[in-house]
Amino acid sequence: MTASSLYNIVDSIFIGQFVGPLALGALTVAKPFMDVCAAFGSLIGVGAGTLVAIKLGEQDISSAEKVLGNVILLNVILSVIVTILGIIFLDPILLAFGASDATLQMAHDYMFIILIGNIPTHLYFGLNNVLRSSGHPNEAMIATITAVTINIILDPIFIIWLHMGVRGAAIATVISQCIAVIWQFIIFFRKDEVIHFHRGIWRLEWPITRDVIAIGLSPFLMNLAHCLVVVIINNQLMVYGGDMAIAAYGVINRFTFVFAMIVMGLNQGMQPIVGYNYGARQYNRVTRAFQLTAICATIVTSLVFILSEACPVWMARVFTNDPDLLSISAHALRIANCAFFIVGFQMVTGNFFTSLGMAKKAIFLSLTRQVLFLVPLILLLPSFWGITGVWAAIPISDTISAVTALIMLRYQMQRFRDYGDELPIQSNMEKYSS
Repeated sequence: MTASSLYNIVDSIFIGQFVGPLALGALTVAKPFMDVCAAFGSLIGVGAGTLVAIKLGEQDISSAEKVLGNVILLNVILSVIVTILGIIFLDPILLAFGASDATLQMAHDYMFIILIGNIPTHLYFGLNNVLRSSGHPNEAMIATITAVTINIILDPIFIIWLHMGVRGAAIATVISQCIAVIWQFIIFFRKDEVIHFHRGIWRLEWPITRDVIAIGLSPFLMNLAHCLVVVIINNQLMVYGGDMAIAAYGVINRFTFVFAMIVMGLNQGMQPIVGYNYGARQYNRVTRAFQLTAICATIVTSLVFILSEACPVWMARVFTNDPDLLSISAHALRIANCAFFIVGFQMVTGNFFTSLGMAKKAIFLSLTRQVLFLVPLILLLPSFWGITGVWAAIPISDTISAVTALIMLRYQMQRFRDYGDELPIQSNMEKYSS
């Protein structure tokens, strides 16, 4: 996941350094739309990955293979729909997401190419989740690192040498993900794999589709909520700070994104372990997997806090040398990330409930940090503190949502302690709605 985060980071570095701060602002405007597209991939990928892990824990190989077939079909269907609608309404969406006359055309050029490559992008994220859950974390990592390496090689070729700007960054991203999908297909065509492509799995089955969507709904809503928040922040920043403030938010997003992706990687590593042991009724292992993941995630997000407070200018300089943008970004980093050390715990707790198939709890936790607390604060605080209020809304929301996650987690852990191995596992949609 660290390597995966480099897609957007590398694009931003090359564009910020070689195209300019306005181009970086265009990428910041385009990113929430790109995240909306990725949200549909996570809807299928995370749900399928969790369901595969649970089925393998129950020794139900046949059902796990049917999940694999449904992943392909669902991703293709959803990606085609998203691509068509996205291209038709591209400019109105970008304007609603905070684009100005100065950034609209660049944002349009970038997103148009990303939308054209939407099918391999969805398949890439979906199959990587299934690879990890079926016992192939190394192969999933190889697919990601290979794609990132190719992206890093292609970025300077398209952006600098061929003078294609933001379009070159998008082309490099799509090509690299296409190559990763080919690698994943080669693995799943091997007949000696526990689950692999074969006749009989290429048919949508409602029980599988329903369960995949039910489990994946939490990360899907989390991604959509994040996009909503970014759109609101972009529009507030445009009012109180203009294009340079939006570009500064892009710097913050890309800096924290690297570490957030590490936490997401830890979550995805935890997910099949928790899902498998929950299916096998090994609740002590479930608890231990959560504890280890939460500790590691807290260490990672604490590093963000330290770097943001100690050397914000150095962090911003990675993306730009523009003095005005450096000043705005350093000020924003200190405020926005002053409570980031507790974000890792909150993210792991939400994913923990997803791994158990408890979709309602996971959805609620994902919405607390992204929507229920943050959006009202973003809309309210700038009225008193101007642009500083936008930055301050982020750590306040982080703190409240972490406390909420702690309360819900203590209740669930108490259930594990009270019942031990006798705690019943709910089945099908009863489990996902609990």
